[in-house]
Amino acid sequence: MSPNRPKNHRSTGRITLNDVAHAAGVSPSTVSRALRGERAVDPELVERVLSVSDKLGYVPDPAARALASQRSDHVTILIPLLSNTLFVDLLEAAQRTLRAAGFQTLMGVTHYNTSEEEQLLREQLHHRPAGMLITGLDHSPTTQKLMARSNVPCVHLMDLPEVNHPIPPDVLEGGAADAGPYCVGFRQTDAGEAMTQHLLSQGKQRIVFAAAQLDPRVMQRLQGWRKALKAQNLYDPTLEWLNPAASSLALGGVMFEQIMKQSQAVDAIFFCNDDLAQGALLAALRLGIAVPHQVAIAGFNDLTGSDQMWPPLTTVRTPRAQVGEAAAQMLLQLMHGETPDQPQLDLGFHIIARQST
Repeated sequence: MSPNRPKNHRSTGRITLNDVAHAAGVSPSTVSRALRGERAVDPELVERVLSVSDKLGYVPDPAARALASQRSDHVTILIPLLSNTLFVDLLEAAQRTLRAAGFQTLMGVTHYNTSEEEQLLREQLHHRPAGMLITGLDHSPTTQKLMARSNVPCVHLMDLPEVNHPIPPDVLEGGAADAGPYCVGFRQTDAGEAMTQHLLSQGKQRIVFAAAQLDPRVMQRLQGWRKALKAQNLYDPTLEWLNPAASSLALGGVMFEQIMKQSQAVDAIFFCNDDLAQGALLAALRLGIAVPHQVAIAGFNDLTGSDQMWPPLTTVRTPRAQVGEAAAQMLLQLMHGETPDQPQLDLGFHIIARQST
């Protein structure tokens, strides 16, 4: 072995973190923090550690680090889809916040499938994650038990418990029953009700709720629509158009044509997601149906392009990037042994009224 090369203490022949620390003249903990990208480390020390690490050919061993500390520097994030801008915005914000604190992310895509979510969670827990960010509050009993028994801090994304439907104590993870689950989002039921009330305020009475995917958050928006219409004695179950297929522009166009052909005297359509509503606006142009004069169209989430449609789409603006950042900050508190001031953080939503209504 070269006299300038630090002695390797591993039988595998790999350069260790202690080797890098010795050569750089710093502590192993400083090397670990510098390589994780923690901002608190002096930039000169970071540069020195990176230089020595590169010169020696050091490759971090996350498995060994997790074994030594009983926890890794990884955070698990489970989201339903990557093809939806909603979750991409959320993921980017969360990852940016966690990386600034020295944590890496391991992402899993559940495809709205409870069995897939269970399997992904089992796999992720083998990596001893330091924390978890998981979309929604509606999980299978198996997933709930896995989260609770893992003792891994967890924050739920995009959803809050309904006021009259708290989560049972036996499925709460890592906290007292009176604290409830840790989560950051907004109340989907309230958002669905608010958009329906907006349409009612425009003089609309025959308001269709058109939905696809039919995940728990969509069904909560449906409950809000029902609540608003029932309060005005205008609820009609035949105005519910529910399709379990994946949400898309193409499906929105098809649903719009079906609704306009089969429903009597419809004067507004509230789509559960903007891509459906965008597809409906394109179909209306193609069919020569005037929006909003013949029928008003509204969406949900204020996705990219909604303000560029013709007419521009009225929608519910949801704070997905803010949810990702705030949830990551809450998880950092939990991973550091701190108790967040607000276990359930409501970031609200906004009705964006444009020309389509």
